[in-house]
Amino acid sequence: MIRKFEDLKVWQDARMFVNVVYNLTNSDVFRRDYGLKDQIQRASVSIMNNIAEGFERDSNKEFVKFLLYAKGSAGEVRSLLYIAYDLHYIAKEEFETALEQSLNIIKQISKFISYLKTKTN
Repeated sequence: MIRKFEDLKVWQDARMFVNVVYNLTNSDVFRRDYGLKDQIQRASVSIMNNIAEGFERDSNKEFVKFLLYAKGSAGEVRSLLYIAYDLHYIAKEEFETALEQSLNIIKQISKFISYLKTKTN
């Protein structure tokens, strides 16, 4: 039973993903690119925060809207990961792992949106 946003697996995974992104951006070379570091960190935080905010709106229509924002932020993180990889800020294995995690979150959000669109409230 889901009673609060913290019970949602997608929010839990998004929370873990924030830690992944912050760990990736902690390297010396990444840290020096303040603009990219700040942007990817903010976008990753936005994923979990939009899931939480949408849940608290107490309306499936509003929740879907915020899940779409979260999905967009996850896409932004994916794009930024490519930049970080192309600039050699992160290793190939780090890139692939983070990319896979972001895709997993996007899939969860998409399925959740589809589910909520069939429910009314």
